[in-house]
Parts: sequence; structure tokens; C-alpha cells
Amino acid sequence: MGQVAIKSREEIALMREAGRIVSEILDELEKAVAPGVTTWDLDALSEKLIYQKGARPAFKGYHGFPACLCASVNDEVVHGIPSKRRKLREGDLMKLDFGVAYRGYFGDSARTVLVGKVSVEAQALVNTTREALHKGIQAMVPGNRLGDIGHAVQRHVEARGFSVVRLFSGHGIGRRLHEEPDVPNYGQPGSGLKLRPGMVLAVEPMVNQGTDEVMVLEDQWTAVTRDSKLSAHFEHTVLITEGGPEVLTRQRAG
Repeated sequence: MGQVAIKSREEIALMREAGRIVSEILDELEKAVAPGVTTWDLDALSEKLIYQKGARPAFKGYHGFPACLCASVNDEVVHGIPSKRRKLREGDLMKLDFGVAYRGYFGDSARTVLVGKVSVEAQALVNTTREALHKGIQAMVPGNRLGDIGHAVQRHVEARGFSVVRLFSGHGIGRRLHEEPDVPNYGQPGSGLKLRPGMVLAVEPMVNQGTDEVMVLEDQWTAVTRDSKLSAHFEHTVLITEGGPEVLTRQRAG
């Protein structure tokens, strides 16, 4: 593991702005999710809003990714490519994973949005994943370790009969979208890097209804569950402070 950056007061101020922009745009995207809307429509809206707010896309062009929004539906876990052909339908789980760069600093967040009325099982999966993110965030206090975050997520998820994806993890964030350290969604309490004030981490549980195993499709991006069961995803960019975790991408909409 390389050096983990401790952010200065000036850097934190810019990251708060980046996080606010991400959250505001996700609020608008969430409102736009409805049966008949395409994932391409959502991506186009996200791009328009990015430039209106004086930011730039974090994902478009990143290692060749072709869009501003990762739009993953149902058994797609993460990194879904928006498409004019992919129309949302009643009962779908729409995962919006989105980030921006603002004056050289990044914000990154994800939400799973229900398209109309979903099954009881799908609702339970989404609720568990959202709760697991908050359990992970609660563990982000100075003196705790990375393993405490992952353990909090894993324990909550597995107690409810779901599985955490191990192929992908959260990450440090700042002047780059992905910085040290990796932040797994599983782990042993008391293990790994010690958390210090000024660290900023993107924590992002990806939780599957069935097996934790995933595979990447021929487009070289879209990751799907190996058993074709549902997956959910939530993410926040979080600053560790002396007083506890500060969520920089917290949801603004009521």
C-alpha cells in the first residue's frame, strides 16, 4: 500500500463542493428514473447538469469508459454502460453510480433507485445494502482500522442472507478518482490501515441476492452476478474527522 493522503483544510473545502454537486445531480437523476426512460436519457441528463454546475465528468474517458454515468440494472452489479436500447421497466433496480471533478478534486457516490413497485425480495436487498453502507460509515472514526469498515458491512449483509461482492471495493479519493487505500466490503475487525482525521474514503457496498461471484461482459465493463440474481449498490464519499465521519455526498433531497 502506498502513502494515504491526509487532506488539508483547503482540499477538504473543495471536496465538500465536489460532493455537494454529485449529490445534487444524483437527486435530479433519481427524480428522472421511471418506466420507459432509457439509461442513455439518464446519462445525457447527468452530463448536462455537470457542466451547468461548473464541474466535469469523473467517469467519461476514465480508462476509456464512454459515459458520465455508470447505469446498472437488476443483475448488473456495477459499470453498466448507458444505452438507448435499455428502457427501464416497472420493478427494475436502477443503480446510479456517478462522480465529478471540481477544481481538481473528485466526489463519487452511488444509489440504487426503485423503478415503480418492486418485489419484496428486491426491497429487502436494497434496504440491507443502504443500511450496510451506514454501518460501514459509523465505523469510520479515528483509531479504527480499514477492517472495521469492511467487517461492519459484511456482518450486516450476511446476517440477512445476502452476499458482499469481493471483486470490487471502495477506495481513497481526492485529486484522483481512485487513490490509496482500497476499502473492501468485508474484513476482520482491528485489521488493516489505521484511520486518521483528514483521510477521505469512498465506501461502496455492492450486495448480491445470491452468490457473491460476478463476471464482466464482452463490453469489458458491465459486471453482472454469475447466477443472474439481483444486486444493489450504495456509495458515499466520507471524510474522517476528530468528531467522526462527515458524509461529503449526503443526499439533499427530501
